[in-house]
Amino acid sequence: MTPDTVALPTPAVRPELSAAQDETPYQQYVYAYPHQKAYRLQEDGPLLTELWAKERLDALSLYVHIPFCEMRCGFCNLFTRTGAPEEVTGAFLSTLERQAVATREALDAAGRPVRFRLAAFGGGTPTYLTADELIRLCDVCEDVMGADLSAASWSVETSPATATADRIAVLADRGATRVSIGVQSFLEDEARAAVRPQKRSEVDSALERLKAARFPVLNIDLIYGIDGQTERTFRTSLDAALSWEPEEIYLYPLYVRPLTGLVGRHAVTPADWDDQRLRLYRYGRDHLLSAGYQQTSMRVFRRPGTAAVEDHDATGISEYNQQAGMVGLGVGARSFTTDLHYTTDYAVAVPEVRRIIDDYIATPTERFRRAQWAFAMNGDERRRMHVLQHLLEAGGLVPAVYERAFGTRFEDDFAGQLGVLLDRNWVRPDAAGTLALTPEGMARADAVGPMFFSSDVRARMAAYQDR
Repeated sequence: MTPDTVALPTPAVRPELSAAQDETPYQQYVYAYPHQKAYRLQEDGPLLTELWAKERLDALSLYVHIPFCEMRCGFCNLFTRTGAPEEVTGAFLSTLERQAVATREALDAAGRPVRFRLAAFGGGTPTYLTADELIRLCDVCEDVMGADLSAASWSVETSPATATADRIAVLADRGATRVSIGVQSFLEDEARAAVRPQKRSEVDSALERLKAARFPVLNIDLIYGIDGQTERTFRTSLDAALSWEPEEIYLYPLYVRPLTGLVGRHAVTPADWDDQRLRLYRYGRDHLLSAGYQQTSMRVFRRPGTAAVEDHDATGISEYNQQAGMVGLGVGARSFTTDLHYTTDYAVAVPEVRRIIDDYIATPTERFRRAQWAFAMNGDERRRMHVLQHLLEAGGLVPAVYERAFGTRFEDDFAGQLGVLLDRNWVRPDAAGTLALTPEGMARADAVGPMFFSSDVRARMAAYQDR
């Protein structure tokens, strides 16, 4: 396919497509498709043995969700509980082990070799667990699930307060290849404005310990769009992060979602806030590019020569690494097969999160043998997932690969979306026909992604009651 064949005349555009031109560029972080708000409870869900019987099992991903944190940041809408006592975390790990036994039995029922190529501990904050609890969790992954953590690309998330020497020692000893620390801002007043009270000395001490452990990949998360944040203050955090020479830096736009601590506390108008976030994004992008980092997606910047350790974020997916073959353990963890995505119940509000964790701990082992909350993936939804998986990454979408995978042409299936993107100069074909986001398109990736949501997913998300 040539660029001339891609640049089709723009057809009549449906309202949900034209809205993308005018609404906020920060509509939704598309870390996975569809969002958990589209999942629904299965009263008598399919057996895991049936779901995994036809899947490829020799290149699986293992994701473990730890729904605990030492504090809840003002911007956080993740499934997590703060301040859980050891009797709760201990009971959680016992339940996770029961879930692992049922899951591994389902995989073994296929009668084929099982191998985990990728692994990730997310949450929440996995290092909220004590060092002994982390050892126990690793043992479940290795002894029950059969995942060789020392041989897998294995990512773990941490925080300044929980990146203690004993916990780091466990991760290093068991072979973690990537550790991601959520700093968000190196300035204490900005951290407080984001309802994330932390001391700079605590952040620096944690980074010293992580650097000393010599993990192959260290990632530092930063956030832009905090009240009062300017290019000057953002540069302070950028330069502080760069001084640690991390292999990766993630730049996240601040979102304020329902039921989070920042609701009603943001001082600027929506339009001014969008302008602030776009300015800071462009400043941060250019600053990291000038420092020699390469941009691989809207959020991800990587030092050249760094092995692309395929990692998972707090929700179970890398910046966009969604595929069939991910096995999730723990309340809130998602699993992906070709025909069905499934998980447990999901909430943000503190009482609901605690209820769901309690229900998870009380779940009979037999219940873990069936999918619970789920979303069925038909051909149309798989096409949309493929588009999001590739178009939102720097490598772009190859229409010929799409056609081989689905037997139809991308420019036919998504003519309306393509027309909008070309018209706005948010996407551009190269000489080989690969469609990649332009710099402006990349800046607006959180508006580009939702353009490819199906009407069914949109309706399900709209009907979901925030809890």
